[in-house]
Amino acid sequence: MGVKSALYLLLLASIWGASFLFMRIGAPSFGPVWLIEARIGFAAIFLCIVALFVNKKLNFKENWKHYAVMGILSSALPFLCYGYAAQYLTASMMSIVNALTPVFGTVIAALYFRKPLSRNTVIGLTLGVLGVAVIVGFDPDLFKAQAWFAVFVVLGAPLCYGIATTYTQVARSVSPFANAQGSMIMGALALLPIAFMFTPNSTPTVTESLAVVALGVLCTGVAYLIFFKLIDDIGGPSILTVTFLIPIFGVLWGTLFLDEKVGIHTFVGGVLVVLGTMKTTGFSFKAALAK
Repeated sequence: MGVKSALYLLLLASIWGASFLFMRIGAPSFGPVWLIEARIGFAAIFLCIVALFVNKKLNFKENWKHYAVMGILSSALPFLCYGYAAQYLTASMMSIVNALTPVFGTVIAALYFRKPLSRNTVIGLTLGVLGVAVIVGFDPDLFKAQAWFAVFVVLGAPLCYGIATTYTQVARSVSPFANAQGSMIMGALALLPIAFMFTPNSTPTVTESLAVVALGVLCTGVAYLIFFKLIDDIGGPSILTVTFLIPIFGVLWGTLFLDEKVGIHTFVGGVLVVLGTMKTTGFSFKAALAK
């Protein structure tokens, strides 16, 4: 991996890590539904503008059902899980839980394709669950009813991502950019009727509004463009590195800007989650950086 690609990888991890910060800022006033509707909506508008400039075709008529499935599984539902959890959980915790995505994806794919779980997968899953248990079990602030429920809700995000990943293995082939643009459009449309059933918790401040715009444009739209560039430059296996870097930035931004307290239990639990994901996927930093 060249220096330029490594810098792009760090940039992507820092942007996706910041998404948990922006959700924490925007969730109290917008509420989870309007927070995520705005996030997906801004991302869809941004990607549509980019598509016009680079002349990318969506082929919406042929692929709208696929975009709908992807929009719900990879955007609307997991983002809603994080949006709800952001009202109660720290950015640090959410970013660490996000690292479980490859674990859920591996397990769900094995179950769907009726393949036995490998020894490494079982060990990785056990480490991941143990890591979350350490983070949750030693956090006194989570001994509240809503906070405990939020822990179960936030686990729904990597679960949805895992289902979406398995779906892409059997779905029709669509270009990555079209997948992102189409899924954002359909995700926003799918969530819109639900959004009108809710009202924001309070009138958002300028800071909260800017955080939501950044969440949609920067952390979703721009991040996807960087992601696609990295796929072309270094390939899928190497880009998995970003999964292990996101928690670092999630914890960093939460500590710097939200004054979140990171205890030893968060560090230990985070290490266990990352080790579990690496064990499940067979990931090696040495091999990834060599490409």
